[in-house]
Amino acid sequence: MFMFDLKPRELAPVHRRPKRWYEQLLPSSTPQIIGSSTAAIGRSKQVQLEQKDPASLARIGALEVRLAQTASEVRRAQRLRYAVFYEEMSAIPDARVARTKRDADEFDPICDHIIVVDHDETEGLSNRPKIVGTYRALRADVANACNGFYSAAEFDLKSMLAKNWQHGFCEVGRSCVLPKYRDRRTMEALWIGLWAYAVLYDIDVYFGVASFEGTDPQAHIDGLSLLHHTAKPPEKWGVSARPDVGVSVEYKPAETLNQREIVKSLPPLIKGYLRIGAFVGDGAFVDHQFGTTDVMIVTLLDQMPERYKQHFVHATGLDRKNS
Repeated sequence: MFMFDLKPRELAPVHRRPKRWYEQLLPSSTPQIIGSSTAAIGRSKQVQLEQKDPASLARIGALEVRLAQTASEVRRAQRLRYAVFYEEMSAIPDARVARTKRDADEFDPICDHIIVVDHDETEGLSNRPKIVGTYRALRADVANACNGFYSAAEFDLKSMLAKNWQHGFCEVGRSCVLPKYRDRRTMEALWIGLWAYAVLYDIDVYFGVASFEGTDPQAHIDGLSLLHHTAKPPEKWGVSARPDVGVSVEYKPAETLNQREIVKSLPPLIKGYLRIGAFVGDGAFVDHQFGTTDVMIVTLLDQMPERYKQHFVHATGLDRKNS
């Protein structure tokens, strides 16, 4: 993990300037466009016509999934991450993170932050809807212009990116949800948001690390072996842990594994990725700061099961076929 005491972390994502106070009082002459695809341009016109918030991606009952648009929303998402990673789990904060009570690194200013808010719950003196879940997304065009990808410090991405250069890539990570909201509906909201984000930015591939708790890969050898045998990507999509920092795993033979029991013990996020047909890379990375064993997940949106695609299209009104 990377933790540097950089002031830019205090700002909203640099590629989307937050509104100044006087701009919030005056109507804008041009609609705000979220996304860069043809679908995004068409959506901005519809959003303006219907007087909707362009940052809102979808809503399921009281849960709304949206893009954070202000520095305040980003900081609130970082506080949620701190509560989950550092207070609930076993991540070790540096002095700055311990002081601010926010999980922040140098990638936050260049990432988009997808948040789930509960309109039935409020937080803060201004009674804002409570942020209950978050993902952060780093698109390839932004990564290439800035620090590169976060997970490149753990996994060798070069081959996958070079062999599939024509696809739109986006790294996702720092996924977390408050304990009370760890149910199917909240995860569904996050994935609906990721689907909408993919359509609006012409993203074909999501990738990023998912974690097992603990820093002993051998403790998860059954799960790692099952993922290797059942979710190994085709050669052109292969990703491996970097040999200089990663861990080479001696996988168990497939015939020795009790698949049904092992699946039950997998982390919920990894099980969710498997349901939508994601692949898992080779090897693992032990993250001592966060107290986890990381694996690389690669999700090809066009290979997602059709029933999930149709559900996301219905929930968002956005179809990749028409983007």
